[in-house]
Amino acid sequence: MRITTLAIALAGATAALPAAAADVFGFWLTESKKAVVQITPCGQSACGNVVWLAEPNDEAGKPKIDKNNPDAALQSRALCGMAMIGDFSNDGNGEWSSGFIYDPEGGDLYKSKMRLTEEGNLYVRGYVGIPLLGKSQVWTRETSNRGGC
Repeated sequence: MRITTLAIALAGATAALPAAAADVFGFWLTESKKAVVQITPCGQSACGNVVWLAEPNDEAGKPKIDKNNPDAALQSRALCGMAMIGDFSNDGNGEWSSGFIYDPEGGDLYKSKMRLTEEGNLYVRGYVGIPLLGKSQVWTRETSNRGGC
């Protein structure tokens, strides 16, 4: 009963968004193929968490942590499950802006925008200041979280 109610509630939340907006939701394999990020609605915005890592464990066999984060309090958090993108506003026509993307390899947080490509991929641009000063990636859709972390 609870699962059915939750499914109906989630379907209603997604149905309230334009079809092009809902298309960004789901599982995405990053360009480096090192992670899968699940993008979900967060109120009126979109956010995404790491749900799979190609190499989830460090050399000692322990789950990888956010050791490069400049905030010492966050350096012990697990990479798996961590918020990697968030705060995106839907601009319509599959365009999302005013978000952030976090790079765990460098510990850097960037402004970000994203949009669906004609091929059905996700174009993600992280930048400092203005979009001209940034780097882009193309993420490909996945059908699942690849078994999770």
